[in-house]
Amino acid sequence: MKVFKFGGASVKDAQAVRNLKQIIETETGNRLLIVISAMDKTTNWLERVVEAFSANQAWKELLLKVFDFHRAQLELLVGKEQSSATESIDKIQHYAFTFLEQDENTDFDFVYDQIVSLGEILSTKIIAAYLEREGLDIKWADARKLVHTDNTYRDAKVNWEETESRIKEFWSSEKANFVITQGFIGGGEHNRMTTLGREGSDFSAAIFAYCLTSESVTIWKDVPGMLNADPKHFSNTSLLENISYREAIELSYYGASVIHPKTIKPLENKHIPLYVKSFKEPTEPGSSINDNTSEDSKIPSYIFKSDQVLISISSRDFSFIVEEHISDIFKRFAAHRLKIQTMQNSAISFSVSVANHPSQIKALIKELQKDYKVLYNDGLELLTIRHFNEQIVSELIKDREVMLEQKTRHTMRILMRGQKLL
Repeated sequence: MKVFKFGGASVKDAQAVRNLKQIIETETGNRLLIVISAMDKTTNWLERVVEAFSANQAWKELLLKVFDFHRAQLELLVGKEQSSATESIDKIQHYAFTFLEQDENTDFDFVYDQIVSLGEILSTKIIAAYLEREGLDIKWADARKLVHTDNTYRDAKVNWEETESRIKEFWSSEKANFVITQGFIGGGEHNRMTTLGREGSDFSAAIFAYCLTSESVTIWKDVPGMLNADPKHFSNTSLLENISYREAIELSYYGASVIHPKTIKPLENKHIPLYVKSFKEPTEPGSSINDNTSEDSKIPSYIFKSDQVLISISSRDFSFIVEEHISDIFKRFAAHRLKIQTMQNSAISFSVSVANHPSQIKALIKELQKDYKVLYNDGLELLTIRHFNEQIVSELIKDREVMLEQKTRHTMRILMRGQKLL
């Protein structure tokens, strides 16, 4: 069996879903487990609903637009006749409105997971209904009953032993050629819905592949494969035809957007190859990620992140910043769920950079200022270069104000201020 994962862009509307059908029909002789994301920008819309609800602002019209969009796509795919998917959309809408109107839990992350996770349920109900109507041997599976997690909302941790047991039991009892399920979501304790972190559908595909020791995983994107840079920031990009698991982990850790950071390790553990291919050009080879390390250093890779904040922390009495202080600082960043991108320490200060999450950073700085002197710079840009050379670096940072620089044998990271890269 194989695992296919289709992201939001690849199922953004009815025409994209028809394209999905053409892709999966080419897999003759293979059983497919198909992991689906929410359609188009549904996750963003549902996030806006939760934000409006939490701020006591108008949210009902925003939520209704989400369901109107999905009903329109269903009609384009299966016509106006009533179907099980129509009934499912009605039930999901009733749940969403009832939950927000009646639930008294004000924890943002909890409410987020109960509402935002509905995007994947909607998309898979619609796509399964269409594929069944087209005569495919299809089974809809509920990831909330298969991927068992704790209740760390918005970043749930997988219970691997229980998840593997559930998935294996389901797969052995189900004989359909095509099984469609949801990415991004899981089920926690007390039947609560959880999510695996933003863009977590790739990770979902890896979870299913690991538990079933699949032949391969293919992630279908709107790009030709893994590129050595984001075309939004760099005009000349190259396709990484083959990289190793280790290289992919490094790139995803530093922020390469094609692959979710948690995706690679489960596949590496069982030597399951990962393919990244274009749903626009499905016959093109795309990128392969496997055990082969021979191609890793041939093409430099560039990862660019905007809207970064540099935070410098020092003792109020200018004593040395020692391990005790750093341990305390790390705990505070973790408590506010801020991921440190770079760090550098001197005798009297400890500097880190993070992505700009204004409310979290404001709360962190306020807390740190009780015990430390805190300075910060925002509006910065972080450039990571894998397999760099000094000439390339000089060209890229020309006329830029460098705030922090780190260098290892294979990787250089530069936090800077100035014009965006072209």
